[in-house]
Amino acid sequence: MRALQLNASSSDGGAARAAVRVHQALCSHGLHHQCTSAFRAISGDVSTSYVTVGPPQGQKRLWRHLRPRLSQWRRRAWATANPALHSLAWPDTGLGHELVSAHRLGWFQLLNLHWLGDSTLSVEEIGRLGFPVVWTLHDQWAFSGAEHYAPLDQSISQGMDGGRYAEGYTTSNCPSSEVGCDLNRWTWTRKRRSWINPMTLICPSAWMASCVRQSALMADWPCHVIPNPLDPQQWFPVRSDLARTALGLPLNTSLVLFGAMGGTQDPRKGADLLAQALHCFAAQCADLETAPHLVIFGRASAAAALDFGLSVHHLGHLHDDVSLRLAYSAADLMVVPSRLDNLPNTATEAMACGTPVVAFRTGGIEDIVNDGVNGRLAEPFDPEALAHCITEVVMDPQRQQSMGAEARQQAQTLWHPSRIAAAYAAVYAEVLSGCCDDQQR
Repeated sequence: MRALQLNASSSDGGAARAAVRVHQALCSHGLHHQCTSAFRAISGDVSTSYVTVGPPQGQKRLWRHLRPRLSQWRRRAWATANPALHSLAWPDTGLGHELVSAHRLGWFQLLNLHWLGDSTLSVEEIGRLGFPVVWTLHDQWAFSGAEHYAPLDQSISQGMDGGRYAEGYTTSNCPSSEVGCDLNRWTWTRKRRSWINPMTLICPSAWMASCVRQSALMADWPCHVIPNPLDPQQWFPVRSDLARTALGLPLNTSLVLFGAMGGTQDPRKGADLLAQALHCFAAQCADLETAPHLVIFGRASAAAALDFGLSVHHLGHLHDDVSLRLAYSAADLMVVPSRLDNLPNTATEAMACGTPVVAFRTGGIEDIVNDGVNGRLAEPFDPEALAHCITEVVMDPQRQQSMGAEARQQAQTLWHPSRIAAAYAAVYAEVLSGCCDDQQR
């Protein structure tokens, strides 16, 4: 079986990191299951074998400059209160022709879509592919309109019922906060019209699979739950004192870690909830001089706008896995205060480095944290409850050590690349076998 992984980028963003890890897992362990993998991206670095990066073959330079302008023109006079990224995936990019030609030449048998965004394939190009396709869902875009995540007021306050993606995008359920043409409905309608034949879906978390089953577009499509792989030989604990020294962090103070790749600009990541929780935590400390410090990696300038109530150390954007591994190892616990998330890399990477995770009981986090065993889960979205969970872990070094060991053990078993490669290969074999049966009939 020859599979091609397709993601908008080969290096930028959490979905790119996850997609590349799937590719690497198949490259390292796929041969045991008669499976090979190649990777195609529009942008990013080429630091892994069998990765091709660049614009679609045959795409004219004029179209490369004109297409994003057409997409921007389509958005004119449109506004939404949903801060999530929106992708229209229109018009065609030309990559569809490249993929069809490559498949005819036998370069791959099956295409595994990942995160596409605006510049990879149009909605219509996906519908015209005409060969076996598997789609790994890193967010909700595939079964939603143009938004990559449903508005928080729909997906949280309404009991996680999904809102429009569950009902279908009609003229009557367009939120009053949207101005101009209903681009979410326009995009969703194009998907429903273009995607006649169901594709096989892979969801990294049980929560994402439940969203698929609720959706009006993909509820009856084949769906498998397979977490993202994580190599325990690349992600492992480093001695805390060595990690702190390397990063210039204090040696004799408890450290709470928060990854803010998007700073405070994305309310889905919950930096504001963390700030409220840490203020609650600080109010309970008899002596702030001995209180834990907060360590933030990511866009420090955006995170700095919040008052967290504790001493803060900004590591800035960490560009490599070694620096991230040091940050996880230096911390006593990792806080992931997301309002909505699929299977966040920050949580799985921290656990692989032996660092317990504290988070809200929501989304795919429940697939990662076993409450009271390898971390703590607070009731959504209660800052006081989150503060209580942080206190339980950070103030009990023995429990913290036990949780860290359990976290590391889970990473070594549940997310090991060999296990994930076997699961992907089984799905690929099932899809290709079904296609052969259809052709014979």
